[in-house]
Amino acid sequence: MANNKYWISLNDFARRKTIEVNVGGTPLGGSNPIRVQTMTTTNTNDTIATAEQCIRAFEAGAEYVRITTQGVKEASNLENIKKELIKRGYNIPLVADIHFNPSAAIEAAKHVDKVRINPGNFVDSRAKFENVNYTNEEYAVELAKIEEKLIPLISLCKERGVVMRIGVNHGSLSDRIMSRYGDTPDGMVESALEFLRICRKLKFDDIVISMKSSNTRVMVYAVRLLINRMDAEGMHYPLHLGVTEAGDGEDGRIKSAVGIGTLLADGIGDTIRVSLTEEPEYEIPVAKKLVEYYNNRKSNPAIEDIKELPYNPFEYNRRETISAGNIGANNPPIVIANISNQTIFNEKTLNNWGWFLNTQSNRWERKDVAADYFFVGDTQIETSINAEQLPIIQSSSIISIESLKQGVNKNYQLIKLDYSDLNNTANIELLKKINATIILSTNNSNGFAEQRAAFIKLIENGIKLPVIVHREYSDDDKENLQLKSASDFGALLIDGLGDGVMLTAPKISDSDICSTAFTILQAARTRISKTEYISCPGCGRTLFNLQQTLQKVKSTTAQLKGLKIGVMGCIVNGPGEMADADYGYVGAGPGRITLYKGKEVVKKNIPEENAIEELINVIKENGDWKE
Repeated sequence: MANNKYWISLNDFARRKTIEVNVGGTPLGGSNPIRVQTMTTTNTNDTIATAEQCIRAFEAGAEYVRITTQGVKEASNLENIKKELIKRGYNIPLVADIHFNPSAAIEAAKHVDKVRINPGNFVDSRAKFENVNYTNEEYAVELAKIEEKLIPLISLCKERGVVMRIGVNHGSLSDRIMSRYGDTPDGMVESALEFLRICRKLKFDDIVISMKSSNTRVMVYAVRLLINRMDAEGMHYPLHLGVTEAGDGEDGRIKSAVGIGTLLADGIGDTIRVSLTEEPEYEIPVAKKLVEYYNNRKSNPAIEDIKELPYNPFEYNRRETISAGNIGANNPPIVIANISNQTIFNEKTLNNWGWFLNTQSNRWERKDVAADYFFVGDTQIETSINAEQLPIIQSSSIISIESLKQGVNKNYQLIKLDYSDLNNTANIELLKKINATIILSTNNSNGFAEQRAAFIKLIENGIKLPVIVHREYSDDDKENLQLKSASDFGALLIDGLGDGVMLTAPKISDSDICSTAFTILQAARTRISKTEYISCPGCGRTLFNLQQTLQKVKSTTAQLKGLKIGVMGCIVNGPGEMADADYGYVGAGPGRITLYKGKEVVKKNIPEENAIEELINVIKENGDWKE
């Protein structure tokens, strides 16, 4: 496919080359390590609280700390926060976060090391999600307004050595952009390029760029497309990565790892933030683990050089496969539980993987999050569980490609192979003639690249057999497993590669493996098995206790499988970032909440104490409530 390049190498790990920018004495881009950052949640006018939160984040490992700067008053107080930090012995690079207020950006640039502006609302008015038709002349006038507002900010940044982040949010694209490009990665990229071209015209290159979305696919495709377009224009600016509004706990960690990890795996990204609805300092260890997973990565054994991708990396298209029962074709990806390393397969095992015995029918039934198949290998099956009712795969059902060539085991259902098996012409020809499901494994230190290379081989040779992606991890820490597996599986699923997953982790409980596997599928938007929460991490604009509110919303709506519910602290990005949510809970003012159905406001300025009950009522009124 022509002109789809965004990578340095598809077969070996290589960092994308960028220019270096210096943020408060801690440079990023160039040959520098990937930097880790977070954002405060305190009131920016509260100097002591904000400084102390900055210190906690810094001591946890944050290299930059971003602070909400919604107005000139808050921007001015950044000076006091900086002084308080220095007084306490901390010289922390600070970033001002600006929306809707160029004057605040000018004031902030006097006191901080980096200013983040949002192209969607720096000059443009708040998007109304309307289809407005702009003539070429009208469009040019709007671009001239942007340049006019940027000139004084850029001049001050040049004078003081302040870096600018052009931070595009999927949920806050202007009506002007959406009128031409829609709510798309293409629109996000053009929103950034408009600003980048002005910066180049003004000979200002101290720039970092971000493309953020709560939708992992959109975030990944937007970043890749941006690189493609920047390369075409000779731009090599460093990139900040993050999945915005990722939520908390397991969901937030896995969702972030799917998006960020997919890009890090291809050497993309110079600084990252894991946006969790938790205390800012809790984000840092998660981000550092993600970065560490990709440090010093090499493909071992070596992978054949890959020049191009046989699919479009800028939009989702699932690899075309035949159907093998409920695997492949249009079926959602399955989850196979690997029980083969256990001593016995019994009722407890089934319960841990989401199955329960219906005592009335005396039959095994599945919960929404439950393994589709059990690979038991040679594990003893307890006779009392009536295994004939269960989707069990035994050793006799799986065959190696070498055994297949020799005619061993005619009753196979699955073929286990790895990338090396696909470098054999005879094997390729054999795979073209059979009907089975592949279990694709890897022992490569760069397993993602090797498994992607295997998929490329299958596509190039017209082999449409469904593929179960298998990875094994030795980790005994649940969070480590979540981040690594979400990065590895997610990077394939984002590109439509894989018809199922088999996650093996002998040191992790079955229930945690099961939950991890399904959350990865949901984060990659390939299989929905539970309620999805789009929840911001909070900032100085937040108008209620996000963490507590999110837990309350979860406790009352967790049974609403397939619904997406946004819980947003304020209206700056809230309505936009949750634009594909079914329902939204957004801070409208102190003690006041506004509720959304899709993009439409349905109830305004509800007292906070009544808001969750009202949210439930809205869901019920629209026929989406389940007990």
